[in-house]
Amino acid sequence: MNPIRKLFGIEYPIVQAGMVWCSGWRLAAAVSNAGGLGLIGAGSMYPQVLREHIQKCKQATSKPFGINIPLLYPDIDQIMQIVIEEDVKIVFTSAGNPATWTGFLKERGITVVHVIANKKFAKKAEDCGVDAIVAEGFEAGGHNGREETTTLCLIPMIRERISIPLLAAGGIASGKAMLACMVLGADGVQIGSLFAASTESSAHQNFKQAIINADEGDTKVRLQSVVPVRLLKNTFYQKVEEAESACASRDTLIQLLGHGRAKRGMFEGDLDEGELEIGQIASDITEIKPAAEIMQTIWADFLRERDRICSLTPTLSLADGAKSIF
Repeated sequence: MNPIRKLFGIEYPIVQAGMVWCSGWRLAAAVSNAGGLGLIGAGSMYPQVLREHIQKCKQATSKPFGINIPLLYPDIDQIMQIVIEEDVKIVFTSAGNPATWTGFLKERGITVVHVIANKKFAKKAEDCGVDAIVAEGFEAGGHNGREETTTLCLIPMIRERISIPLLAAGGIASGKAMLACMVLGADGVQIGSLFAASTESSAHQNFKQAIINADEGDTKVRLQSVVPVRLLKNTFYQKVEEAESACASRDTLIQLLGHGRAKRGMFEGDLDEGELEIGQIASDITEIKPAAEIMQTIWADFLRERDRICSLTPTLSLADGAKSIF
């Protein structure tokens, strides 16, 4: 059986990323109900808000779902206590040292997955005892790896160095891309941008439409000296670009970023001065669709492309156990 399906108890090896301001209980429940693994994004939630989302998600689905927790979260102790009190079974951690909380969570029977962007931290996460790893390439939206390694380069490098289940992330919005990642060694995929523009996404309609309108070259990674983040180009982006071109200090960039930029852009819909975090694949997203339809389309495309590849190589057979990877 596919390792990701087995680990999470899901029908398809597809995980919806826990994106700030986009991944509330409605989206997580919709993806889980459609056979994938939905994640609530804790990074944009106060502790009590997260508790409410967990409780509502439990009411909306009987299927497995999880939470994405950035480990640099200021209220991390409260967040972890809520995870225990609300009996959350799956936690994805990111943006921090997995050694800090993995043992705590595993001792309480929680499945732990850590997000990385390079070889060094992949091995470190495995050594810390995580159950699986998300390897996120440079194409991804939001906070990015400093190494600038693309997904198709990253996945085989990580696969060679770890023995636990591996999810690919960054630039994936089709069954074809999913198949490519699995051929390179991934056991499944984590998808963000496509679900950010879904019907159930908690993002503002203005932001969803901006994703739909995005063209090639409309996103770029900025703020490398602060924390690398892929942004959709707008007035705020232009200010950052001008400041960086003028060799602005890190403190100046932090001041320019200010507080609440991502909420302003992604949740409140300010397309000029807000921070609009989205992946390169936005240029290939053309419709706002329900999460269930997105899931069905990806899986159908995956199977169709798998069969096409098999038809091109008559000696390749799926009868001798190869189907298990899917």
